[in-house]
Amino acid sequence: MRPVLYVLTFLGLIALGFWAYRENYATQAALREVRGLQNEIANLREALSVQRAEWAYLNRPERLRDLAGLNFDTLKLLPMEPQQFGAVAQVVMPVPEIAPITGPIDSLSGMAAVDDNIADQVEAIVATAAGEGL
Repeated sequence: MRPVLYVLTFLGLIALGFWAYRENYATQAALREVRGLQNEIANLREALSVQRAEWAYLNRPERLRDLAGLNFDTLKLLPMEPQQFGAVAQVVMPVPEIAPITGPIDSLSGMAAVDDNIADQVEAIVATAAGEGL
């Protein structure tokens, strides 16, 4: 009985060693992949910052003003001036209409009317469904 126990223990030890070996290589592969992804993210962030700098450089007001002047014949763009903008106080806001209150409001009778209206709608839907054979 002992030799069988020794053989099973030895085989279990070999299986655990094989498992640890595979896990070690899988972990190393995952770490290499993570390092590669981090490098790619860093490169993309750098490229994005370069593109933002180029965008800011190309959208300089003096450059856009010069381009509008050079292409006036084609685009017919006029330079912007501060007098073209208005103030918020100059905007006319619509006044919401408020219905006049002519007398006391009975809130309970309004609720009963809503309940009756819903009951009528349910009866109409049931009647329509019954008429269609549903």
